[in-house]
Amino acid sequence: MDHRTDQWFKSSYSGGSGTECVEVADMSATVGVRDSTRPQGPHISVGHAAWAGFVASVGDQR
Repeated sequence: MDHRTDQWFKSSYSGGSGTECVEVADMSATVGVRDSTRPQGPHISVGHAAWAGFVASVGDQR
């Protein structure tokens, strides 16, 4: 499946230098995660529950 047209959102915590950028996209059944400096490169897809758990655990670390 070609996800280049999906709506990708850059993390608000991405580095300002442009070298540490993560983007995510809601792909209906999954959440896509990619390096925004390589939008044509590979991405990973994870389930919504797994993504929610990841985000919650990262939030707990702050």
